[in-house]
Amino acid sequence: MLLEDALVLRDPQAIAGLFGDGAVIAIADRPTQARGAGQIARLAPQIWAHEPTFLADPQHVVQAHDTALVVAQHAINVVRRDSDGTWRYAISLLTFEDNATKEQT
Repeated sequence: MLLEDALVLRDPQAIAGLFGDGAVIAIADRPTQARGAGQIARLAPQIWAHEPTFLADPQHVVQAHDTALVVAQHAINVVRRDSDGTWRYAISLLTFEDNATKEQT
């Protein structure tokens, strides 16, 4: 839900801080991927340009030690626990409902 909040607040640094070193975020149905905090922070405005709707709504969580797979209606995420105990995204595949496109139809 922290990712959902950071997207709503349009805070690129908050988004980047949720991802571990070398993490990747990808947007389904778009050739968009970003690796690492810097690229992830730069990707955020591209996401907001489409006025997306994203709800975290995790439906399944499968955990093995310090790694978890989180499956939601609009996302598949792999998260890992850092040495400080903080869970951070390692891989995030997001699907957005594009409100800008939806309003044009």
